[in-house]
Amino acid sequence: MELRHLRYFVAVANERNFTRAAEVLNIAQPPLSRQIRQLEEEMGVELFDREARPLRLTEAGRLLHEHAVHVLAGAEQLRVMMRGLAGKGHRRFVIGFVGSTLYGALPEVIRRFRDAERHLEVSVIECSTVEQITALKEGRIDVGFGRLRFEDPAIRRIVLAEEPLVAVVPPDHPLALCGKAIHLAQIADEPLIVYPRPARPSYADQILGIFHDLGLQPGPVQEVRELQTAIGLVAAHAGLSIVPGSVRRMRRDDVVYLPVADRGARSPIMMIHRTGDVSPELTRLIDIGVELHAGVDAGEHG
Repeated sequence: MELRHLRYFVAVANERNFTRAAEVLNIAQPPLSRQIRQLEEEMGVELFDREARPLRLTEAGRLLHEHAVHVLAGAEQLRVMMRGLAGKGHRRFVIGFVGSTLYGALPEVIRRFRDAERHLEVSVIECSTVEQITALKEGRIDVGFGRLRFEDPAIRRIVLAEEPLVAVVPPDHPLALCGKAIHLAQIADEPLIVYPRPARPSYADQILGIFHDLGLQPGPVQEVRELQTAIGLVAAHAGLSIVPGSVRRMRRDDVVYLPVADRGARSPIMMIHRTGDVSPELTRLIDIGVELHAGVDAGEHG
């Protein structure tokens, strides 16, 4: 299987029609059909229900499509990075981050760092904390921002803040109507929506660990891929979720954010880098990160 097979497959999946996909790819339709057949033979599964009009992905096709999109995006990102490196004489500095950190001080941290280090080409890549550790060791990123505690002698971690957590509930939930801080025991029997699903250990394990540390067994747990999905499902009355307090900046009128009063109901914001890295650029970023995260621990619940 080559990248072109995945590009052809994704094009057909997006267009739901071989002829239109061939036009998008600027190739003839018969060779495209042959390439898709070769891919199916290699996989040993049917990827499309060809009897359906328009074409419909099979279960195997949906699974492949989900992963193929990520593979192609990663390949394109790598291609852009390599072109940028070849075309510029100055150094690149790559920052990894988990999505939830963007609701807090991180965007301002990156803005100030760009302004302070104009000689650098600063790039940002979204990836889990576990992926950041691997990327640091392989030299693909220079620093990471995440929420997961871990021990690795090759990686130094700096806890920038301990962010208070909030519960996300529908507006008509009895606790929302009270509008007060809650204890997790008050929602322990209700369905709990956690994220992210693919990467473990993750923030999901952190939330479940807080329940267990309090001697609580959460109700039915549903794992979803992204924070936005979790909040959307809360709005759909599928359950409740626990998120970092900074997420309240994503204002919605179909959910309510309630402070969690339990001790330990916090999520760390951590910066990680390679042990022994003492570059001036990294030192500057650490200083900016520490300064802008000061006060987050106070947790303005409002």
